[in-house]
Amino acid sequence: MRKILTVLIGLCSFCGMLAQTIQSPSKTIQLVFSLSAEGEPTYQMIYKGKTVVLPSKMGVSLKDTEDLTRNFSILNSATKTVNETWKPVLGEESTISNHYNELRLFLNQKATNTKLTIVFKVYDEGIAFRYEFPVDKEVNYFVISSEDTEFNMTGNHTAFWIPGDYDSQEYAYNKTKISEMDNSKLDLANGVGLQRIQSNYRVQSPLMMKSSDDLYVNIFEAAVVNYPVMHLDVDVNTYQFTSHLVPNALGDKAYLRTPSVSPWRTIMVSDDARDIVSSKMILNLNEPSKIEDTSWIKPMKYIGIWWEMHVGISTWDYAGSQNAQNAGTAVGQMIPSGKHGATTENAKRYIDFAAKHGFDGVLVEGWNIGWEDWYGKWKEDVFDFITPYPDFDIKAVANYAKSRGVKMIMHHETSGSVANYERHLDRAFELMQDYNYPAVKSGYVGKIIPRGEFHDGQTMVNHFNFVAQRAADYKIMVNSHESTRPTGYNRTYPNYIAAEAARGNEFNAWSNGNPPAHETILPFTRLLGGPMDYTPGIFEIKMNVYDANKTEQVHTTLAKQLALYVTLYSPLQMAADLPENYEKYLDAFQFIKDVPLDWQKSNYLEAEPGEYITVVRKDKNSENWFLGSITNEHARNTTLHLDFLSQGKKYKATIYQDAKDADWKDNPKSYEIITKTVTHKSTLKLKLAKGGGTAISFELIK
Repeated sequence: MRKILTVLIGLCSFCGMLAQTIQSPSKTIQLVFSLSAEGEPTYQMIYKGKTVVLPSKMGVSLKDTEDLTRNFSILNSATKTVNETWKPVLGEESTISNHYNELRLFLNQKATNTKLTIVFKVYDEGIAFRYEFPVDKEVNYFVISSEDTEFNMTGNHTAFWIPGDYDSQEYAYNKTKISEMDNSKLDLANGVGLQRIQSNYRVQSPLMMKSSDDLYVNIFEAAVVNYPVMHLDVDVNTYQFTSHLVPNALGDKAYLRTPSVSPWRTIMVSDDARDIVSSKMILNLNEPSKIEDTSWIKPMKYIGIWWEMHVGISTWDYAGSQNAQNAGTAVGQMIPSGKHGATTENAKRYIDFAAKHGFDGVLVEGWNIGWEDWYGKWKEDVFDFITPYPDFDIKAVANYAKSRGVKMIMHHETSGSVANYERHLDRAFELMQDYNYPAVKSGYVGKIIPRGEFHDGQTMVNHFNFVAQRAADYKIMVNSHESTRPTGYNRTYPNYIAAEAARGNEFNAWSNGNPPAHETILPFTRLLGGPMDYTPGIFEIKMNVYDANKTEQVHTTLAKQLALYVTLYSPLQMAADLPENYEKYLDAFQFIKDVPLDWQKSNYLEAEPGEYITVVRKDKNSENWFLGSITNEHARNTTLHLDFLSQGKKYKATIYQDAKDADWKDNPKSYEIITKTVTHKSTLKLKLAKGGGTAISFELIK
């Protein structure tokens, strides 16, 4: 490790005071820190000579004590350079570089003698900073009432954003100027989140922006541990964002003891959008894995009893349409509806399909009692996570899956009753061990119990992290739905294999759906924090296949559904459609069977938020490459150079593409498959239909 040069510069351009500056390793990014005349911590960010963040104040406000926002002096500072590599258990890259310059500032509040440390890490793709609260013999317990971090933008940037709902991220993204970020103008109908937005001028992070001079700027956070999620209050007149911490039932934001730290606040910037989507800064800011033996953490490609409920073929609950009259009736006394999806027979059918096509696992939802009386009831003890319905023989299903070489994925819907889930957690995990379930999909639909808590508050952040930690003790992988959005914690607990935490593919089955641009924005926002269980692979695009009166549909072509397996990274991927639908299109289904989930290398060839993404990834266990290219509602032509392929080698390229007459709305299932031999000198011309995509496998010819 070598010492970097940090100098005291003369008069700071924005405060008239002495300041400290630190640069990124390539010197493209400069961070300037200063104390104002009132002792207020202030920072400024510069990229290639252009100001990205104007002078912005820092600090936190405490309950019943002096705020840590002013009256500071600098006691000392320290700098260092870190240049290291590490290997993720699963990921887009087999090796990740962690290279940054660090500035650590030790501050003292004159009136109270309270200490505060601010740490900056400056990477080539952005800056990160956090607050550290050192040991204080006088006060070791404190309550944060607000965080006062500012992000002052230089202009009226174009922003990709969702409203500041404390309980849900399941919104389609808005593309507006900062001056137009007003939630009161949104149509929040049609199955979008919980719709409990506390301010018209509050949005969620990560927030993706593009300036008028073509700089890409992203505000996010990393390593949210024992702290609430950060939303952003926006001043539409000054283009200023201020951190907003999600409160608990009492209105407090965080209960902390010294020593403790805040999450990292991150600002990424580049004049090339590819640098944003390929960044590993969020992961790098998290602690290394705390699981010593990670050999049991495996990627999983799965199918499941799930989509058939969303399209109305079957139900989660045993009694089905008899729900109302049977609410409160013992399960054994209910009359089965005949539409229950999670039956022993149906589970075996899915297991057979998984075994036939080489899938790792099968998810079964609606297997356990409680679904008759769960949604919106705010009941504390709906599910016990142990007792199956009479028509689901958990032992027989487990034994059958084992005989076919297929793993089962457990489903735990909590209905937001977190205390109830934690009471049952160990028994539920023990049941999974008994029946050889290596992974669990958890759900948190509805308002949180304890009452008054929010999905994004400190209590729930601690819960989601605790479940991952406890699951690791049982060697169980976790895929959380309706949880807080990830912030790289999967580095620390790599068994936290995926999460939903955004508007997924399911919305296309029963709402106005996800617009064609949706999947081109997710890599710039939600996916920066960790893998997403988006559940792609829907082949029957229009829902009138199941009911002639339905007008809903998936807002992509079939070829784009294939490309999503590459563009939306996750080591847990579902082939979400029904087995019988895949049987109709086995030639296209082959790509889903072939595409790996764990990668040696990933190259983002093209990227523009809200417009398009093209990424190619190399299989971790072979010399094969896989490409995904997607577009928004506009058709797109592009030419790709295949110089990522190994020199002197030939590859068989199998191209799954939109046919000439394909269109996401009018003709979404029109596709064609062509093959050709290519080398690293070859070029490919892609033609993506409206809402379309292309998926390609490059198989080394030996």
